Amino acid sequence: MIITNQRRMAAAILSQKEGRPVGVHRIWIDPDYLDEVISAVQKDDVRRLITDGIIKARPIKGTSRTRARKAALQKSKGRRKGHGSRKGSANARTPKKERWMRLIRSQRRELKEFREDGTLDRSQYRYYYRKAKGGSYRSIAHMKTNMELDGIEIGGEN
Repeated sequence: MIITNQRRMAAAILSQKEGRPVGVHRIWIDPDYLDEVISAVQKDDVRRLITDGIIKARPIKGTSRTRARKAALQKSKGRRKGHGSRKGSANARTPKKERWMRLIRSQRRELKEFREDGTLDRSQYRYYYRKAKGGSYRSIAHMKTNMELDGIEIGGEN
C-alpha cells in the first residue's frame, strides 16, 4: 500500500495547475478510494483522479493576523505603550521638531482666527505671532491667558 509515486506525480501535476509549488505533504488522498489510487500508475491516471476529486491539494496554512489586529486595536486606545514596550528615546518616538510644528501651527491657526474675527488688529497679531515664533507660549491656553493679561477680550468664554 505504498502510494509515494502517486503522491509525487500528483504534486507535480497540481504544481503546474496551481502555478506555485505543491509539496508531497500537501497532497490529500481520499481514504475511501485508496485501491484506485494504488492502481494509478501513469500520470494520466493521476490526472483523472484529480479531476474526480479523489486527490486534492490541501490549502496553504498562513499565519493568523488575529493577535496582531487585537494588539493594534489596543495600541490605538493608548494601551501597551509603557516603559517596557519602548525601544527609542522620547525624541525618537516624537521628534522635537514634530512637537514644535504641531504647537506652532495650532497657535498660528488660533491667531489667524482672532485676526479675522476682529479680536486682534494687525499690529497685535504681528506682536503675538512673533512671541509665538519665539516659543513664549506652551499652549494655546497659555497664549490666551497672556492676551487676557494684556487686556484683550477673547470671546466664547461663557
